[in-house]
Amino acid sequence: MTEKTSGTRVLLVDDDEVFCSVLARGLTRRGYRVEKAHDAEQALVVARDYQPEHVVLDLKLGDDSGLKLIQPLLEAVPEARIIVLTGYASIPTAVEAVKLGAANYLPKPVDVDTVVSAFSGQHEEPVPTAEPPPQPMSLKRLEWEQIQRVLAEHDGNISAAARALGIHRRTLQRKLGKRPVKR
Repeated sequence: MTEKTSGTRVLLVDDDEVFCSVLARGLTRRGYRVEKAHDAEQALVVARDYQPEHVVLDLKLGDDSGLKLIQPLLEAVPEARIIVLTGYASIPTAVEAVKLGAANYLPKPVDVDTVVSAFSGQHEEPVPTAEPPPQPMSLKRLEWEQIQRVLAEHDGNISAAARALGIHRRTLQRKLGKRPVKR
């Protein structure tokens, strides 16, 4: 434990209680004081009372989007550094998270050392730029990116996103249940 991390308060917001406990244990071993929340309402209550310096926020909280929680968390704890974690990494959601005030955006699975580096700003995942990739994206990847963008525009509401995309809600749910397509 270093003096720099000794007693630093961290709030973990993730509906996956096992992942949350494992990450909390790893952070505690490194000298952080950790509180956990498993939904948006609980996260705001804990944040107001606990006043964490860092918040690790999952992008998908049950049926809600963690993106909706960034602004309220920053209002409750303006100095907090928010790190967004997601198993559904996409360019549109990364950009949106940073625009809303997140300090960093990390894809799951993530290890404790990467999270700790993100706290200090040493592990800065650059927000993707508009530079064209060396090889064009596949049609399946373009579809995945479009779905993620439209889903973010509709605050994670699958029914509204499906209507906007002109597809059935169950079709969208099936597509979201698949792993992101490689480029």
